[in-house]
Amino acid sequence: MQRQGSIGGSAAFRVRVIGSVLLVAHLVFVAWFALRPLDVPWVMPANLRPFAGIRADLTLGGPEAVRRIGAELGLLAPLGVLLPLAHGRLRVSPLASLVRTVTVGALLSLAVELLQTGVPGQVADVDSILLSTVGVALAHAAVVPAVRARLRHRSELRDHRADRQEEPAQGRTPTIPRVGIAP
Repeated sequence: MQRQGSIGGSAAFRVRVIGSVLLVAHLVFVAWFALRPLDVPWVMPANLRPFAGIRADLTLGGPEAVRRIGAELGLLAPLGVLLPLAHGRLRVSPLASLVRTVTVGALLSLAVELLQTGVPGQVADVDSILLSTVGVALAHAAVVPAVRARLRHRSELRDHRADRQEEPAQGRTPTIPRVGIAP
């Protein structure tokens, strides 16, 4: 028996497996990218004031500011799609899905920043946590509701076709021919 809201049988299993594999691959990339030691001549102090790093990036000028802020927004943004994909449910509250995904993204971003404090050349930056969390939220809001709606529609069409195919297998309702009444 299928759970309500799941994709269905083997399709749900495949979606969850693919989502989980992609999620693990992305997390391995993030760990490699964010936790590798950097060989730098000097290191800036940790930024613990919200928006101070963003303001500093904006003073660098347009292209450089877009590159730096975009890199922070994009690092964990795929989690906004991969976490719901690994979950594999179609019929969930959009708000609950967004809150759950953004919370996990924020916690992972916090974990990465805390781990960076022990890596040479890397420093903690509260703005990285904020921008990564916003990136997760934007990716989720831009992709997940539309994809879920499309998959729900396809699932409903498949269920409707299956229901229509079952009717002829049962056959027609038997009818009794009318017999005239004798005089």
